Amino acid sequence: MTVTGSKLDFQLSYGDCDAVGIAYFAIYYRWMERAYTSWLFGQGLRSGEMQEALGVVTVGISSGARYLSTAKVFDQLSCQVVLDRLGETSYRVGYEFTRDGALVTRGQMSYACRDANDFTKARLPERLHETLGRLPAPSFDVEV
Repeated sequence: MTVTGSKLDFQLSYGDCDAVGIAYFAIYYRWMERAYTSWLFGQGLRSGEMQEALGVVTVGISSGARYLSTAKVFDQLSCQVVLDRLGETSYRVGYEFTRDGALVTRGQMSYACRDANDFTKARLPERLHETLGRLPAPSFDVEV
């Protein structure tokens, strides 16, 4: 596994696949979380420490994935983290899984910002807003 900027490269293993060697649908969520939190860490933010660092917490409010092509055991995949939407109190991160440049799966996770003390809706702190704004735009026009 290699993380370069907002891109995670990895090879599927048997543990990622079903009995016939096809990527199990739920593994994409594990890779999405890993790519996003690794990217955040590279930006100097830890999702588990946002409460102390920024006074807010982010909570997942929706997620989805669209499977466009079959991925199999030992395929080399890349997961590019992209910015789908950036609001004042929430944001949506996209995930473009490619094999040899071709889109295999398109995922997304939406997050809401909450006050760390009373869990009410909160504005994204400037540091988080600016950090998310550095993510690249989507490369593929695919609805999830």
